[in-house]
Amino acid sequence: MGKLKSHLDNIAFSHSVFALPFAYMGAFLAAGGLPGGGDLFWITVAMVGARSAALALNNLIDLKFDKLHPRFTARPMVTGAVKRWEAALLIAASLAVFIYAAHQLHPLARKLWPVAVLPFVVYPYMKRFSWACHMVLGLALAGAPVGAWIAIRGDLAAPVALLAAAVGVWIAAFDVIYGCQDVAFDKAHGLHSMPVRFGVPGALRLARLMHVASVAAFAAAGWLAGLGPWYYAGVALAAGVLVYQHSIVSAADLSRVTQAYFLRNGLVGAAIFLFTVISLLY
Repeated sequence: MGKLKSHLDNIAFSHSVFALPFAYMGAFLAAGGLPGGGDLFWITVAMVGARSAALALNNLIDLKFDKLHPRFTARPMVTGAVKRWEAALLIAASLAVFIYAAHQLHPLARKLWPVAVLPFVVYPYMKRFSWACHMVLGLALAGAPVGAWIAIRGDLAAPVALLAAAVGVWIAAFDVIYGCQDVAFDKAHGLHSMPVRFGVPGALRLARLMHVASVAAFAAAGWLAGLGPWYYAGVALAAGVLVYQHSIVSAADLSRVTQAYFLRNGLVGAAIFLFTVISLLY
């Protein structure tokens, strides 16, 4: 059980709340209501497999930096609770689960699974080369609603494209805020990020603009999908939480940027999904 807990901590399993609600949004919008139980099951399995592989891969690739980072001393791979070969085995098993699940869904999903995996592989290396690394993380998460939509319908449409843009920019902006804590470390080790490139004040301003764009994209996606007032109530809730989140963070004080800070926004994502379901069904 201790080893299992270490692996779950290594992939931050509890943070699945960030991605799953948006995948379910894509599925419900594609179905125009409640998707089939089999589709929902395999979408969930695919999401868990993909996310587990992505997080374990990121931690494995970044291990040499994590061992030097004072905030990451308790990470399972840094402490040795999870060995390199164990992480590699988990990545292979999780990827196999993802591919198998994708093959239980629409034929197009079977063909496009490598496209979903590509950002997972690219993201851990991006910080070595470009301050746009946050966008690649956003792209990886944006695949959640798109993949679920394709799994149900086997096509692409404007509503899910806007939803993907909203999700991607939403996540990328939070990664920018998170990266503000690491400016000194990143500069010392030749790593790149928006806070390194534009300074912490500039990066926080960009994150605010990105979240404004994200809320606008959420609203536009709902309009194109023909969703009703309940959906916009969810978007308004999200906007309110974002305003609060930005109000408690500044270049002079990043102490509120904690795991609870990000988990709160994951729960807001779940709330948007629930409001989407209510709008579709009622």
